Amino acid sequence: MNSQNQVTVTIDTTVTPQPYSRMLFGGFLEHFDSQIYGGVYEPGSPLADAAGFRLDVMAALRELKSSIIRWPGGCFVDSYHWQTGVGRARQPHGDFRWGVVEPNAFGTHEFVEFCRRLGAEPYICQNGLASPRENLDWVDYCNATSGPMAELRKANGYPDPLDVKFWSVGNERYDKAYINRVRETVQAMKGADPTVQVTCSGSQGDGGRCMPGVKPYLLETAGQYLDYVSVHNYWLDRGDPVPHYDYLTAITTCDMPEAYLRIVTESLAKAGHGRLQIAFDEWNLRAWQHPGFPRDGVEDYEAPEVRERVAQRQRENDLPSQYTMADALFSASFLNACLRYAGQVTMANIAPLVNTRGPLFVHPGGIVKRTHFHALAMYANLLQECMAATTVESAKLAHGDQSVAMVDAVATVDKSGQRWSVAVINRHPDMAVNCMLNLGGIPLNGSFHATQLSGDSPDAYNDIEHPNRVSPRSVDLRFVDGMVSLPPHSLIIVIRLEGGNNGIYRMCEL
Repeated sequence: MNSQNQVTVTIDTTVTPQPYSRMLFGGFLEHFDSQIYGGVYEPGSPLADAAGFRLDVMAALRELKSSIIRWPGGCFVDSYHWQTGVGRARQPHGDFRWGVVEPNAFGTHEFVEFCRRLGAEPYICQNGLASPRENLDWVDYCNATSGPMAELRKANGYPDPLDVKFWSVGNERYDKAYINRVRETVQAMKGADPTVQVTCSGSQGDGGRCMPGVKPYLLETAGQYLDYVSVHNYWLDRGDPVPHYDYLTAITTCDMPEAYLRIVTESLAKAGHGRLQIAFDEWNLRAWQHPGFPRDGVEDYEAPEVRERVAQRQRENDLPSQYTMADALFSASFLNACLRYAGQVTMANIAPLVNTRGPLFVHPGGIVKRTHFHALAMYANLLQECMAATTVESAKLAHGDQSVAMVDAVATVDKSGQRWSVAVINRHPDMAVNCMLNLGGIPLNGSFHATQLSGDSPDAYNDIEHPNRVSPRSVDLRFVDGMVSLPPHSLIIVIRLEGGNNGIYRMCEL
């Protein structure tokens, strides 16, 4: 490179591309504040259908092509018993983890119907404190064709099995008692339905400070029965009150997901369990804001202190100015890391999909697509089916004692090897970067179609009054001897790339 603001992206077309899982474009919903009630589900709203599903939310989530959705938690599952959320005579229960009374109006059937309408796989996370019998009954209720649980489902008005394939035993528990319960539960589940795919808590990071591998005891005890291990991390801390992170502090976390995946995959390989897939089934740049919670018990759900803490977390999670271009570019960077580990990371679920820190903000009058909504939609809709070998030579962007590559990129190609899409991220807050792009050893020349996401500043965000301040737009990029200028704080996906003859590839000019 000739200068700090020049980078080189090289795509090696001689290396066989690797298919990746569409389940990387997954989501997560928890019974936390307004993710469910007032989020995806709001009976009586003029924006909802007769079943109570918000139609504007459903339409937006279809843009994300959400392939798999995890539910109902999260910490919520520790107080949840699935039987309370099925049938016609449902009773509310106290959710001691989050300090509210759960009405149980949205249960297993509502969740599965929601997923089916979106074309997403339902993924159920069970209570990790419950007995193996209770969790096995939940699987039987959903999937069995005969037996007591199948009869209960039929009596509740659902004669056909729900065919829920993906399950997790518990959430964010790592003690030996939990691991032993995982082994017993998964053995029972696989005995009842060998087709289910099962995971459990594998590793939980603490931003970039602590990124542990999977514990050997889990792999020794239950590894042979599992299909996945679950990994969670949020890279910016919560606080009380909510911390306001500047763009550079946020953006310099972008290399951390890949470092974490390296640690997790190495721990699996070292233990001889490299066959296990990784479900990164909770991820986001920002940790959820919930001062004073989760708790192990609540005596009075109407206590002023409890009610104020619940209201505070919703106010602070809903602050639109937090969700800047940093969230969009971090989300693209996270998916790049997963794509580079496509052989082992086969599921990723942004946490959550709706409200709290999610890409879609839902309010009584409509929706706002936050900056990271657009980044996720671009990846889900514009990338091709296989990950190609790509190298990036880039200077570092430094901030304090942290630094990150100024530019990141991935290249994807369809199964025929003919159509290409290249995603390029310029993380610099205010400097355009000159990018040299080589495809199969050939510098690009000409004008090419692209979709670009950027803002009028790195701190740009969308809100109810200005819902389209940050939104993707179609652009024509002009390459001269392989060189193109990348705007600051931007994500660009170059599309309509097609292969030429004899293994030499070119991009289709306009």
